[in-house]
Amino acid sequence: QAHAKVWHLYNDHFRPAQRGKVSIALSSHWIKPQHMTEKNIKECQKSLDFVLGWFAKPIFIDGDYPESMRSNLSSLLPEFSEAEKKYIKGTADFFALSFGATLSFQLLDSHMKFQQLESISLRQLLYWINSEYNNPQIFIVENSWFVSGTTKKDDAKYIYYLKKFIMETLKAIRYDGVNVFGYTVWSLLDGFEWHRGYSIRRGLFYVDFQSHDKKLMPKSSVLFYQKVIEKNGFPPLPENQPIKGIFPCGFAWGIVDNYIQVDTTPAQFLDSSVYVWDVHQTKKLIKVDGVYASKRKRHCVDFAAIRLQISLLQEMSVTHFHFSLKWSLILPLGNLSLINHTLVHYYQCFASELLRVNITPVVALWQPMIENQELPVSLAKYGAWENTETVQAFVEYARFCFTNLGDHVKFWITMNEPSVKNLTYTAGHNLLKAHAKVWHLYDKEFRRSQKGKISIALQADWVEPACPFSRNDQEVADRILEFDIGWLAEPIFGNGDYPEVMRAWLHRINGVDLYNFHLPYFSEDEKKLIQGSFDFFALSHYTTTLVGSEKEDAVKYDHYLEAQMINDITWLHSPSRAAVVPWGLRKLLKWVKSKYGDVPIYVMANGIDDDQNMVHDKLRVYYIQNYINEALKAYTLDDVNLQGYFVYSFNDKTAPKYGLYSYIANQYEPKPSLKHYREIIGNNGFPGSETPELLCLEEVALCPECHFFGTRKSLLAFISFIFVAFIVTIFFITYYSRRVERRYK
Repeated sequence: QAHAKVWHLYNDHFRPAQRGKVSIALSSHWIKPQHMTEKNIKECQKSLDFVLGWFAKPIFIDGDYPESMRSNLSSLLPEFSEAEKKYIKGTADFFALSFGATLSFQLLDSHMKFQQLESISLRQLLYWINSEYNNPQIFIVENSWFVSGTTKKDDAKYIYYLKKFIMETLKAIRYDGVNVFGYTVWSLLDGFEWHRGYSIRRGLFYVDFQSHDKKLMPKSSVLFYQKVIEKNGFPPLPENQPIKGIFPCGFAWGIVDNYIQVDTTPAQFLDSSVYVWDVHQTKKLIKVDGVYASKRKRHCVDFAAIRLQISLLQEMSVTHFHFSLKWSLILPLGNLSLINHTLVHYYQCFASELLRVNITPVVALWQPMIENQELPVSLAKYGAWENTETVQAFVEYARFCFTNLGDHVKFWITMNEPSVKNLTYTAGHNLLKAHAKVWHLYDKEFRRSQKGKISIALQADWVEPACPFSRNDQEVADRILEFDIGWLAEPIFGNGDYPEVMRAWLHRINGVDLYNFHLPYFSEDEKKLIQGSFDFFALSHYTTTLVGSEKEDAVKYDHYLEAQMINDITWLHSPSRAAVVPWGLRKLLKWVKSKYGDVPIYVMANGIDDDQNMVHDKLRVYYIQNYINEALKAYTLDDVNLQGYFVYSFNDKTAPKYGLYSYIANQYEPKPSLKHYREIIGNNGFPGSETPELLCLEEVALCPECHFFGTRKSLLAFISFIFVAFIVTIFFITYYSRRVERRYK
């Protein structure tokens, strides 16, 4: 009633002269059903009625309280007279909304939730207000989130919540038709935040409450909000727009399977037994004891599992297939005293069948897995990569693989995605020496005859400073890149030693007695051995991470590197919460070029998980489309020497939720993303109307015709016999026909 009287006062006596407008500011939360049932939905409506509708319905609808309040509170709720209803109704020139951390959520009585779930979706609240109160003009008079009271200048968490709320407001305007005409951030300065006191901060300016003059300092959020105001929102950035263009001739289009499906079950054609078909009674084949047919030699086509996998790969139109060998199965004892010849033959057949259909096998000697790191048990038991004996064992294993598979494999990876998160510095040290020795082994003893190439594949997710305006955050991002990628990359592709950033940081933290981490040193001979032990730079890239320097969330804070992991809640995320950030790949490729020069680069794995209930596979289609387009930008705009791109992964059986093929009830079914990837391969990128035509000589695998006949000598001999017999027959027919003609003449 007080609000209504003030509104009428202004309307009757001040509006004609002052031409202003007046309303009431109402605070609200947003709530969503715990389960999508009619009862829960009604409870959500009741929750909003009790918090927002209590004041909004009398003013914006009919002058009376919501019906849900009347039925639940009965005599506790006062009655308006008809005159009062008429007097209150319509006493607002706009809908003023407050939506923030304190009033909307933390001070909300738990009983007001009616056992439903709170949500910070401002867009949905705006849509509900628009629908519930007849499309009013809405002015957001208070909105933001909060950071810890210890956070000073770099308030990244605040920035990304602010970004989310402003973006949701924009979406409500653009897509939902909500009439929002203003937005206000709370607040200008840090202050006393209700029941939270000074334990949190919500200001754009930092206030030093301990100083005598309460010194002010602008936070990073000031610069962010200033940019939003200057641009009036979030206009598309030119660098994020897709481009048209194609990749070079011979570009490697690949697919990844960590470990191929190995099934060495012999085919039925190898069974030398003789059977009788009981057509009258059992209708089954009955084995005849003591009678055997002649045995024949095994052939690669006897492996049914290979035929199926090859046919699935052919359907993709890929040119390369990347998979890893299982060291622990090939050499179970870690040495040549026990060899799994059946498995080796299977790998030989798989590689040769790939070549037959013009798909280049890309083979990793070792890929770490959770159990025993995929090392032979004898090596895993005695220290794994901590033990120098593993280095020599790996060299001998590599020699065995080069000898037995090198005729078919010309594209080698020594180690695929060694996880730096699970490596000690000693293990990483030995791993680098093992890689280098294997590279030199191939270079000296096998390269000339086999004519292949070999390198290491590193996992390389991009790291971005959470506050783009913060020098401290940039230093943290640079530090993590060196620890995550540079640790193994710098000795090989750089100067033969670990990054200086790593040594300086470890020296610093060891000096304060918090840690005692020792980064080993290479001898001069070891530096020479490791430096340059590559033919290309292979990397796996999946996502991008934001990092900050201010400690905000203890759970996501890395004390060792003094880095706060930040989540941009406006980014698209997969079901496993992996962020979809295509431009991160382009930045990574530029970073590799800037650090290690014009080295040939292969993106050996790039993929996203999906929700298996999603029929249209839209997330992966979007992911592949945009990540490849960013790779194209790196190639065409940044002059990165990009040689190939591989999607992760082949199928859901070996990599659940990541495959381009689903695997259900022992059946492989192509997902929509497979068709999309195949189209990109067919176009060699994203050709436009102005893209110059690129004439490429068709590349084939190493003499596939020779290989075809070389592995089928019996077939070749039979065809040759038929051909010779045919020629001889024609000769004799012609000869005797002429003799008969002469006789009659």
